[in-house]
Amino acid sequence: MLLTITYTGQDTTDLGFLLHKNPYRPQVFELNHGRAYVFYPEASSERTTAALLLDIDPIDLTRGKVGSTEWGLFDYVNDRPYVSSSFLGTAISSVFRSAMLGRGDSHQALSDTPLNLTATITMLPCRGEQEKLKSVFEPLGYEVEFETFVSDEAFPDWGESMYVNLTIKGLVRLRDLLRHIYVLIPVFDKQKHYWVGADEVEKLLRHAEDWLPDHPEKEYITGRYLNRRHSLVSMAFERLATTNAADGEVLVAEGEDAGKSADEKLTLHNQRLGSVVAALKSCGAKRVIDIGCGEGHLLRLLVKEHQFTSIVGVDVSHVALERASNKLKLESAGDYVRERVQLFQGSLTYRDERFAGYDAACIIEVIEHLDIPRLAAFERVLFEFAKPPTVVLTTPNREYNANYERLLDGERRHSDHRFEWTRAEFRDWATRVSETHGYTVRFSEIGDAKEDCGAPTQMGVFTLCE
Repeated sequence: MLLTITYTGQDTTDLGFLLHKNPYRPQVFELNHGRAYVFYPEASSERTTAALLLDIDPIDLTRGKVGSTEWGLFDYVNDRPYVSSSFLGTAISSVFRSAMLGRGDSHQALSDTPLNLTATITMLPCRGEQEKLKSVFEPLGYEVEFETFVSDEAFPDWGESMYVNLTIKGLVRLRDLLRHIYVLIPVFDKQKHYWVGADEVEKLLRHAEDWLPDHPEKEYITGRYLNRRHSLVSMAFERLATTNAADGEVLVAEGEDAGKSADEKLTLHNQRLGSVVAALKSCGAKRVIDIGCGEGHLLRLLVKEHQFTSIVGVDVSHVALERASNKLKLESAGDYVRERVQLFQGSLTYRDERFAGYDAACIIEVIEHLDIPRLAAFERVLFEFAKPPTVVLTTPNREYNANYERLLDGERRHSDHRFEWTRAEFRDWATRVSETHGYTVRFSEIGDAKEDCGAPTQMGVFTLCE
């Protein structure tokens, strides 16, 4: 199996620095089931190609294999040593690990820059899904070409082979190209050479969370990558949920003044955050945790209020946390800010001792990204185990969706929303949760309310009974 990456432009031999592999010295790497070879078929100032050749030992694949028998011919005669499969993905992550992490050392600026890159993956299993190649790779910014073959020239009635030679070309960072290939090879091959467990969700998040949530083939990619294991797919969707989304901000309701500038209009997003800050100040909270903080929009407002002496942001996405850190300028902030603000990665459906000990917890536009069966876990994590004196929670009001002209009937405001509640549904849920866990709850609406459908956002403020 062979992968080639071609860089065209100026000083293209710098590809060797980005891959951390010398263009003028072939290298060999020992892997669990064979060897990987890295070499450069061409290297010039205008065009350089790096090749990764994987040589799999088919005999070694059968050793110790559960279910193998002395007469198991299929164990020895199969396509695994010859096609681009999860073996190639493992080789990429092992041989080009530094490049996948975006480490450029003396060439870091080049590593961070989109380059004219072309990758060719030979003998990629497609099994009659060649058109999926375009729908999967084109949204990532690639031009897609693929070469097909007849299964056997001596038997044309057998039709096309299930394998293709795939070529993708685009202006992309090298790390992104490698991550795309790493994730998507097993998507088309539909099988992996190792057990697929919960750690595969972590791999998917690590390599795809910055591009997969908005991909039109998200469900196809996630399902195939995780071998259609429903529990893992559900876990991945939960972790990939774009939290703290500004629901409704891009939608214009009937009667709104579209002629006003962004500075003149108080967006729903700003109104929502303002209402949350007011609720926190009103309850006298000093230590606040924002679970599902996203890129830190609420955190930035809380930092400006001296009442809040400890401010913590939590999110499942480390990419979102990095953006929050950048927006808060934590690296260059003074001691006063850094002592007050903390960020860490976590999930609101798993018990975490770090969630406890705060005066108030904020869950802003988050729960609608959870599958309904996961709500029970969320309720226990927050209201039973963390048990903050105050919980401020917001979620969209489905009844208001009719006012958004760009939404079709029954369509949700965000592609990742698993549900959107009416006002009655939200009140029923919140009342049940508060009674079960010893809270009281009061409700309010955020945004321009209409008589027949209420406001676009609904908020519940839960107070722990003494």
